[in-house]
Amino acid sequence: MISTGGTLFTPFKLGPITLRNRTIRAAAFKYALVTDASSGIGWQFAELLAKKGYSVVAVSNQPAQLENLKNKLEQEYGIIVVIINIDLAKENSAQQVYDFCDGENLEIEVLINDAGMFIFGEAARIDYSRVKSMITLHTLTPTLLCRLFGEQMIKRKKGFILNVSSISAVMPYPGISLYGPTKAYLRHFTRALRTEMNFHGINVTCLMPGAVDTALYDASKYKTKLLIKLGIMKKPGIIANAGIRALFKNRAVCIPGLMNKLTVVLLPIIPHFVISFINRKTDIVRRPE
Repeated sequence: MISTGGTLFTPFKLGPITLRNRTIRAAAFKYALVTDASSGIGWQFAELLAKKGYSVVAVSNQPAQLENLKNKLEQEYGIIVVIINIDLAKENSAQQVYDFCDGENLEIEVLINDAGMFIFGEAARIDYSRVKSMITLHTLTPTLLCRLFGEQMIKRKKGFILNVSSISAVMPYPGISLYGPTKAYLRHFTRALRTEMNFHGINVTCLMPGAVDTALYDASKYKTKLLIKLGIMKKPGIIANAGIRALFKNRAVCIPGLMNKLTVVLLPIIPHFVISFINRKTDIVRRPE
């Protein structure tokens, strides 16, 4: 386990692991690394990959939930779950995750960059530290994880990378002036990376979900059940399943749901003066909670 309370430390080395009455070296397994694996889409990714026979390196800063995931997957699927408890919004976190895996000889065959955060508000008024955290989490960390683990995949001529962007990538709108553009970076980076990595036999896919029924949305503020019925919001399992299918079929982009596909096509057509007019009339962004 890696734990962060300001400093990184590894309290133990991964020795032989007893699993279903068998003692096996942790390095003997093939691994999928999933960021934000402790909840939501990330949890679903981890479980789907466990079903496919992958052991999981589960990365998050929620240790209790990671332990729950570890217990569930190891009991149900007979795989190993290695927990890395770390804040991926810190600048050096990608290198720390890579160094741990490399030091333990954990061969990462699948990389899922799912970690994200959502902040709604005016960019100039959002807390400085939260702005820095979002930019790091959505751009620097996934880019460096792709760089570090991608190099190893090239050497093996095999690997799979799934980066989770958002349909907000096509929405340079007030209120999500940080979230949308950082997801747009991840979208374009993934597309370029795909072209580079295809030459080496590596699958790279960009997943662009819309609204997902996770902790990012406060159920007391959003009528989630109605949104799900209308197809506007999706369950995490549906999104994760679509993403994993697309990744192993080597598709460039996955946009789950007809409404989301239409959104990506139609929203960029809307003139920006219309957005400005709506923003002035509704004052949603500056309205106090």
